[in-house]
Amino acid sequence: MTNVFDDPRITAVGLLFEAHAGLSARFTAQLEEHGLSAVEFEVITRLARSPGNQLRMTDLAAQTSLSTSGVTRVVDRMERDGLLTRRACPSDRRSSYAVVTAAGMHRLNETLPGHLQMIEQWFTGQLDPEALAALLDGLRRVRDAAHPCATAGSDEVGPEQQTPASDGARQR
Repeated sequence: MTNVFDDPRITAVGLLFEAHAGLSARFTAQLEEHGLSAVEFEVITRLARSPGNQLRMTDLAAQTSLSTSGVTRVVDRMERDGLLTRRACPSDRRSSYAVVTAAGMHRLNETLPGHLQMIEQWFTGQLDPEALAALLDGLRRVRDAAHPCATAGSDEVGPEQQTPASDGARQR
């Protein structure tokens, strides 16, 4: 008799959750050394990787695991800390952008070397280049199916945001 719990689908999801939990615990400790929570790091990184270092608040909510009110609370806190600012959307008075400040970029640049070292040590360094490429492809497909709005706003550049570095969408 086959044990239903030996199903590779259950194993795959279980391994994904275990890997995420282990990585999250390691990353959280490193981020806290730089005065950032995991959510704040995710927010500031998503903004820094977006054209003009900004996203509409609704797009930021769509890209994260936060609700729109959750994004508002995080952005409020980060704005008080001087890491982000809000900018009115010129084409829609109901919308605003969250924008990384110079202080936010400085904090991110201080945090990133250690974070990248941890990613290499505990995640990408465990895979050869072909396995990493296959994993990235698979994760993008799963992400796009399970969370289709995960890149909302990441390749939208308005005329007021055009810079030589924003001539195309950044790969997510």
